[in-house]
Amino acid sequence: MSGTEDQNAPGAVGVWLVALGVYVVAVFHRSSLAVAGLAAAHRFGISAAQLSVFTVLQLLVYAGMQIPVGLLVDRFGPRRVLTAGAVTLTCAQTAFAFAADYPTALAARAFVGIGDAMTFICVLRLVNTWFAPRRVPLMVQVTGMCGQLGAIGAAVPMTWALGRLGWTHAYLAAASAGLVMTVALVVVVRDAPHARHTPGTPLEGAAIRASLRESWAHPGTRLGFWMHFTTQFSATVLGLLWGYPFFVQGEGTGKHTAGVLLSLMVVAFVAAGPFLGWRTAIRPWQRSTLVLGIVLVIASTWTVVLCWPGHAPVWLLVVLVLVAGVGGPASVVGFDLGRTSNPPARLASATGIINQGGFLASLTLALAIGLILDWRAPGHPAAYPTSAFRWAMSFQYVLWSLGLVQIWRYRIKARAHLRREDPALWAELSGQG
Repeated sequence: MSGTEDQNAPGAVGVWLVALGVYVVAVFHRSSLAVAGLAAAHRFGISAAQLSVFTVLQLLVYAGMQIPVGLLVDRFGPRRVLTAGAVTLTCAQTAFAFAADYPTALAARAFVGIGDAMTFICVLRLVNTWFAPRRVPLMVQVTGMCGQLGAIGAAVPMTWALGRLGWTHAYLAAASAGLVMTVALVVVVRDAPHARHTPGTPLEGAAIRASLRESWAHPGTRLGFWMHFTTQFSATVLGLLWGYPFFVQGEGTGKHTAGVLLSLMVVAFVAAGPFLGWRTAIRPWQRSTLVLGIVLVIASTWTVVLCWPGHAPVWLLVVLVLVAGVGGPASVVGFDLGRTSNPPARLASATGIINQGGFLASLTLALAIGLILDWRAPGHPAAYPTSAFRWAMSFQYVLWSLGLVQIWRYRIKARAHLRREDPALWAELSGQG
């Protein structure tokens, strides 16, 4: 059962708020290493490349879990999968708090990635089930926007906790939030208005392969994938790991200023989300145009920062994080392509495919930055110079170039597919009817 065209299902807001709370906690856990990179390097005695493995592994697990999680949601329903994710996150963050060596810490971050991967797809399924279809694009953006409150909590407050409480107690405090949200989830969340659980039909291997093949074959799904790939990685890598070292070591800011900059990036995400959701809902034909423009602005701003002689001024770094932050909600536009390109039975698996895009790009960039830093300044993990960071951050142009070409390709293919399959809708959306 889905929300009607005119109104949401009764109780939709309550279910959404609790599911959103779980997502906020997941984003917090995902981002909790952002301001702890230098502390982690000291605690475990590791290089920049080894430090980047934390984020690469976490994102690799997250991306690799997207399709399996989508299939699990289609099979068992979002409530059960979301509960499993919340429990996994809580246990993983607790293990990370007590980790005293690099391998143990890596294993803990891998399970953070697993729990995180089981969250957002479930919340999107609940939004699609409980809210009226015409309200879904805006609610998806609001969900992404509010979820970034977790990233804010992982910036300045986490910096304070690490300084005052120490590593173990700071991460234990973070883990405790998961316990509270798990209880609320079990009590409040239902898969649908008419049932607590709505399991799907068991899928055999051939049926799974056919479903994924059909989702990926649709050019709309691929367009959503490349939109997600191209818009998200800059803000994700800054927010998860390399932003804090880049600002402190590469641009010479203070630690407090670096934390504020990361928080401002999240503020930009929050502020831009509702506007992009509204714009997506009223101008669906222009979704890819909107994303292309945002990517070009992000790349142009980075160019100014990287070409600035000496350290970039703080005002320019503020502009950078605000512009990069808009890439977060821009990536969510890709999910709307998946929604309108696939039937409900394939929605979660198509969402999982699209959600892989940005995180594959992010893990590639995170690893590349660590390798390039070690190449440009070997043996100096505590003091990478500005020049080394500029070399490392320039790797983003490789990903932007690939993504922009693919968005343009699949934009053409998706529009041609719609014109061939539904000429009337094509004429209505394109304004040529």
